[in-house]
Amino acid sequence: MNKITDKKRALEADSRLAELYPDAVCSLEADDDPWRLLVMARLSAQCTDERVNIVCRDLFSAFPDAASMAKAPLEEIENLIKSCGLYRGKAKSIKEASQIVTEKYNGEIPSTMDELLALPGVGRKIANLLLGDIFGLGGIVADTHCMRICGRLGFYPEGQKDPLKTEKIMEKLLPREKQSDFCHRIVHFGRDVCRAKNPLCDSCPLSDICRHFEETYK
Repeated sequence: MNKITDKKRALEADSRLAELYPDAVCSLEADDDPWRLLVMARLSAQCTDERVNIVCRDLFSAFPDAASMAKAPLEEIENLIKSCGLYRGKAKSIKEASQIVTEKYNGEIPSTMDELLALPGVGRKIANLLLGDIFGLGGIVADTHCMRICGRLGFYPEGQKDPLKTEKIMEKLLPREKQSDFCHRIVHFGRDVCRAKNPLCDSCPLSDICRHFEETYK
């Protein structure tokens, strides 16, 4: 595979996914609030977005902004998010990040990768989600769906499961203005068609540009 072919395939995949999922958005219901999206993205680690949406109704009712979360008793945060799993670590990082956002950024989420990565609990996946969805700067959110499907399509060695490598490869293949929507659509596609187990390869709309299909069914 050469770089030109990969780029053409990536753009074609993006175009077909846009037809399948024209209105794909982040499934975390943050109401376009940057701080809430940060909190919810942190809670989503090893937890479903559906569970996070449910939990955050009570969480944000109790602590609606960064300032109130910064002052919240840690134990109370833990109790509210317990069903999301890993709740002690998540509560600690959410409270600490809220303190920094309140004290250093006057309640506003910073808009650069370096500043976001300096916040407790924020890795590149969360940072790219915020940069793309909130600030319109693009960014590849290399979650499990993105890694699996981009690997199957042949953009990097299938099964490698390297988020940073996936991010760096895909950001070169897709223009920034397409990256965020592509990642949201990949999640829907991964749930509906390109599943981790028993993918629907025979009826997949990307099969003719998929290296996994080509190698498996040739």
